[in-house]
Amino acid sequence: MDAAARRLAAAGSRPRWWTELPLLALVYAAYSAGRLVARGDAHAAAGHGETILRWEELLRIDPERALNRLFTSTPALGIPADFAYASLHYVITPAVLIWLWHRRPAHYRTLRTWLMLATLIGLIGFTLLPTAPPRLLDTGSGFADTMARFSSYGWWGDDASAPRGLGGMTNQFAAMPSLHVGWALWCGAVLWKHGRSRATRTLAVAYPLVIVLVVMGTANHYLLDALAGTAVMGLGLLLTRPALRLAERVRGAGAVGGSVAAGAAGPADGFLTAVASGTAGTPANVSGGCETSAGERIPRQPTRRGRPPAAAAASAAAADDGAATAAR
Repeated sequence: MDAAARRLAAAGSRPRWWTELPLLALVYAAYSAGRLVARGDAHAAAGHGETILRWEELLRIDPERALNRLFTSTPALGIPADFAYASLHYVITPAVLIWLWHRRPAHYRTLRTWLMLATLIGLIGFTLLPTAPPRLLDTGSGFADTMARFSSYGWWGDDASAPRGLGGMTNQFAAMPSLHVGWALWCGAVLWKHGRSRATRTLAVAYPLVIVLVVMGTANHYLLDALAGTAVMGLGLLLTRPALRLAERVRGAGAVGGSVAAGAAGPADGFLTAVASGTAGTPANVSGGCETSAGERIPRQPTRRGRPPAAAAASAAAADDGAATAAR
């Protein structure tokens, strides 16, 4: 992300948590609701999955079957992979967001916007291309549902990572693109860029790679799904700077509109407001072109004991006549 985008994002420092949490909840609710709406029919979703698999075979990039056989036949790999698929997606990403908000506030808006945009782009992919994961293809495809086989070890049932009895609330045909991979890549990029320890950078590299292996080994995604998830994150990154600029323009327009509305109250209201707030610092107008300062008296102004002495009055009158002559 370039310096201009960071300056735009850092304006106003980090958001307040009581405004940020509802925003993130709204985006996630839209994402979840969109997945439910865009379920698609099983026949079309299975057809899209088989097409992806044929393209992979044609390009000789189809490691899913071998990984799935390994994970299914080796519980020491398959069970931890199932737990990773069912939980890390919903734990690591929020944890990185919270870390950013707390420790890297100047970068928070930019990186949060990137994640949100990529998530919404992924939702468009689910809507336009409902895709069955490998585990839901016909048995002749050579895939086993690893999570179903090891479901007795966890909270999930036959519906991927959904808790038992809640499978109807998920979209089983949201394989393309893989946001498990996309979100893991985002976490890795953030930790690599803004982490300072060697352990953090090691995690930044290892986490996305592990998730890629997990989603294929558990037969929840194809390799092309993972590549599509990476592309979605790249597109979200490209759109982040324009989105931040648009948000800045909207905020600027709102500020200008508020200033105009405040100015429309008129000078009298402005004066009264200044007086009420104790900020009136300019001399008050006495007449069309005459101003007095604190402690100044108008010539021949009566004092508390009466009018000024005759000599003072004569001197004041002479000064007035001289000023009038100079003016003419």
